[in-house]
Amino acid sequence: MNLRLPAWLRQGWRRLPWRGSTGRLLLLTLAVFAGMAALSPDRFLTRANLESMAFQFPELALLAFAILLTMLSAGIDLSVVATANLAGILAALVLTRWWPGLADGPAPFAVAAAGITALAAGGACGTVNGLLIARAGISPILATLGTLQLYTGLALVITRGHAVYGFPDALLFLGNGLWLGVPMPFWLFLGAAGLLAVLVNRTAFGVEARLLGTNPLAATFAALPVRGVLFRTYLASGLLGGLTGLLMIARTNSAKADYGSSYLLQAILIAVLGGVNPAGGFGTVLGVSLAVVALQALGSGFTLLGFSNFTREFVWGLFLLLIMVLNRLGRTNRQP
Repeated sequence: MNLRLPAWLRQGWRRLPWRGSTGRLLLLTLAVFAGMAALSPDRFLTRANLESMAFQFPELALLAFAILLTMLSAGIDLSVVATANLAGILAALVLTRWWPGLADGPAPFAVAAAGITALAAGGACGTVNGLLIARAGISPILATLGTLQLYTGLALVITRGHAVYGFPDALLFLGNGLWLGVPMPFWLFLGAAGLLAVLVNRTAFGVEARLLGTNPLAATFAALPVRGVLFRTYLASGLLGGLTGLLMIARTNSAKADYGSSYLLQAILIAVLGGVNPAGGFGTVLGVSLAVVALQALGSGFTLLGFSNFTREFVWGLFLLLIMVLNRLGRTNRQP
């Protein structure tokens, strides 16, 4: 005898979150936490380790958000880490050299000056990228590869290769302090994730960016402001880079032109792992957030277990391939 489930139960099953790519990533993230907790029960789920993770991953998350934005429109921003470094250096120089007495003045004023400088620098870098791509018509990968070298070179010229350090305690609190028992970088991550989710899902800009990434030719014939969408996309990416630069100098108490040299590949890995389509048109803030948490949990667990960096990179690649295969199988099963 064939049993047929009630319609409401079948519909509920179809709507379960794990049936999508984000849901599968959520299950794998939970599996990572469970596995690492089982392998290192006395250290992984301790408050100290969870706090350490919450201090570290927001930087990568912000960079991955910038990659998410640009990939939505079928592009990429290879200069986002260089933008973050340049923005952090300029903010650091304002605090230590270019504005005498600023660091010794009112703490909120010093932090605000550093924040405005970092965001302005990030916005300027994003503007250059946007003009090259939207106005000059240069492909995103070539344009941002060129500006990556430009921004890195400018940072080296300004600092002569030396680190800038010695920031006021108020700025260091932004990268190392706790508010309501939660690390400040994690609060910044939550705020950026919330704003970006609204931008991508609830604004005309987000819809236009998705349409442009899905079918650029159709977007052009539909009279979408293609140049405007591209320009705003890379401007937003630059602002995220500026915010990342501020967070990096606040956490490390130093600014250097080559800081986070491996962050670019990690940010791209996180974005793709989070379900962002490199060809454009699809990606979620939640998926990217889960991906960065999963990779941070893996990295933290491997450190506690004494694994080498080579093992970590191998497992990260394996994790990425597993997610891509699952997403591919999910798309195949949905096809008629």
